[in-house]
Amino acid sequence: MEEIAISKFKATCLAVLERVRKTGKPVVVTRFGQPIAQISPPGVAKNIKLGGGAGTMVILGDIVGPIGEESDWEAAQDPETEEAKKTE
Repeated sequence: MEEIAISKFKATCLAVLERVRKTGKPVVVTRFGQPIAQISPPGVAKNIKLGGGAGTMVILGDIVGPIGEESDWEAAQDPETEEAKKTE
C-alpha cells in the first residue's frame, strides 16, 4: 500500500484522489511517519433486500395476550372497589 506524507498529499490532493479512483489501490496519508488516514475507492453499494428475514423466526406462545394475570395489574383494578377496601 502506498504511503504519502500529509504535506505532499495537501499539495497534490486532487491528483492522488484521481490516481486512487483509476487504479483502485488505497493510499495511506502519514504525519510524522504515523498513518492518520487511508484514501480508498468507494465500494460497490450493497443491495438491501427488504423482507429478507421472512420465514426465519418461530413464534413460541401467545404474542397478543398479557404475560401475567390481568387482576395483578394496577391499571386493571376497579377504582370503586379499591376505595371500598381502603375504608373497611
